[in-house]
Amino acid sequence: MPEDIGPDRILPAEDLTTWKREGATKIRFSQDGFGSRKAISVPTYVRKACEEANNKPAVRFKKDGSWKTWSYTEYYAYIRCTARAMIKLGLEPYHAASIAGFNSPEWFLSCLGAIFAGGFSCGLYPTNSAEMNQFIMNDSSTQILVVEDDAALSKIWKIKDQVPSLKQIIQYSGKPTKPGVLSWQEFMDIGAKASEGPLEDRLRNMAINQCATLIYTSGTTGNPKGVMLSHDNLVYTCDVSLKTCNFRNYQERIVSYLPLSHIAAMLVDIYAPIGCRSVVYFADKDALKGSLVATLQDVRPTQFFGVPRVWEKIMEKMLDKGRDIKGLQKKISQACKEAGLLHYLHNQDTVMYRVGQKVVYKKVRQALGLDQCIGLFSAAAPLGIETIKYFLSLDMPIVELYGMSETTGPHTLSTLTQRRLGSVGKTLESCKSRVSEPSEDGEGEMCMWGRNIMMGYLDREDKTQEDIDPEGWMHSGDLATIDDDGFVFITGRIKELLITAGGENVAPVPIEDLIKRELPIISNAILIGDKKKFLAVFLTIKTEMDHNTDIPKKELAPTSIAWCEALGRKCSTIEDILEGPDPIIMAAIQAGIDRANAHAVSNAARVQRWTILPLDLTISGGELGPTMKLKRFAFNKKFDRAIERLYG
Repeated sequence: MPEDIGPDRILPAEDLTTWKREGATKIRFSQDGFGSRKAISVPTYVRKACEEANNKPAVRFKKDGSWKTWSYTEYYAYIRCTARAMIKLGLEPYHAASIAGFNSPEWFLSCLGAIFAGGFSCGLYPTNSAEMNQFIMNDSSTQILVVEDDAALSKIWKIKDQVPSLKQIIQYSGKPTKPGVLSWQEFMDIGAKASEGPLEDRLRNMAINQCATLIYTSGTTGNPKGVMLSHDNLVYTCDVSLKTCNFRNYQERIVSYLPLSHIAAMLVDIYAPIGCRSVVYFADKDALKGSLVATLQDVRPTQFFGVPRVWEKIMEKMLDKGRDIKGLQKKISQACKEAGLLHYLHNQDTVMYRVGQKVVYKKVRQALGLDQCIGLFSAAAPLGIETIKYFLSLDMPIVELYGMSETTGPHTLSTLTQRRLGSVGKTLESCKSRVSEPSEDGEGEMCMWGRNIMMGYLDREDKTQEDIDPEGWMHSGDLATIDDDGFVFITGRIKELLITAGGENVAPVPIEDLIKRELPIISNAILIGDKKKFLAVFLTIKTEMDHNTDIPKKELAPTSIAWCEALGRKCSTIEDILEGPDPIIMAAIQAGIDRANAHAVSNAARVQRWTILPLDLTISGGELGPTMKLKRFAFNKKFDRAIERLYG
């Protein structure tokens, strides 16, 4: 096919960035190595994989209690059918098809179908408010909206008339109850009857260096920005990640359960299985509410990706069960855990480590459904050192990744053979990292360059030029150091730095992590002190969660109950702690704060006051983002009066 005809053409471009929806950017090829590889479009990437894998399984999902399978041949046919239907229903090039719902085969088809049709795929977080969805759909010029069920549709229905670009809504689960909404079957029937011509026209007019997907940032200080990711961004980042992590062709099993609106889940769940011709399994809708382990036990994944909160929840459940182990069994278990840490932290192999491999570690992995998993990954936020050490003690090394939506997911990766405690790994092959304006300790802003760097923010020239400098370096806003061996350590966030009234800069995250490490009863610690004379901290207690509403209950979590019992206190609810308040528990918390303060780098970095909130932080409450990261600006705004009282 001539080079000036898509989908694998490269449009002329001199600039590394653009904010225009039909714009093109210069591809950041390197002179040699992985970054010099020929660029291809997402449709070609998918087509080649499906043709090679042919009748091998691509997608598995449960229907009526049993697993159903699509081959790669079927998968490709459904993608093209989805694209034809979207074109027929009015999706134009450079406009979005937005998707709201839990992970499903239909989510995948809608995402890839929109790209094949020359549009943008755009995920809407299930936790988004109706107003946030309205903003994103208008900002992206959404013309097709795919929703999961009546609940997702109801959230959209009240604002749909405020989205003038919207032409059609499709519902992929259940029977639509609103007028004009198409069922998934009706939608696919339209695609089946549509001719191939318009789709082929769209593919011929496509270019590798144009936008394929929009990822909306969480918008902690205002409306979210639409991160424009090109075909090359997606394909290059997927392939270099697969190579670095040693994913095996035709052998991997991956479970899809994290929100696909996030670039990490999209890359791991949609693109990685295609890239290594392997199979993805869909978890139940309530995976994060308790059913995930059952799915893992059923599927036995070979690669597993989790955000820190997922790993923390698994750890908490295991610690709860561990309290029931008594006597000799407990002593053996504890000795094996200590041997696990010696193996990973000090390169010492003891007799108890070998015993652990036979009688402890394997059983733990089997109980979690991870006994066949060769890769355990964490990203989206820093994983606490205590959590890392806990899993190391069980012979389960979790490797961390670092990146952001603007870097198409990962920019640095750890591996089993290339890792260092507290590090997020080394820079991806053919990409570059540097620390801007480093201090005496080598700490400065993490800046990144490579074929994974976004095109820009949709229609936001100001923010694009603010975050990407004229040489094309993406400024992360994160503080980092890079050691002599190339390992990257993220040490804080510039925009979150607290500048005290005395002019001292304080990074809050390390202090918050220290407090949580010293006090297992604490779920969240939020440091306050910007422009204040001293630091203070808000604390929340670990409680049970209502899995239907994601709202914290008043009942204490088992970890909290056990911690109180160790102090000789019988507490079952948050009121038992706060009413009074309980003097022994308050003293124990103060002692934990004091231990954390002992590690302070200066007097200005010591916490002088603290208070406990009656409820934990939540996504729905606006204090946490979709990946469970603290939205510090939103928290400070919501609790401004409480902050005033704390300093009053």
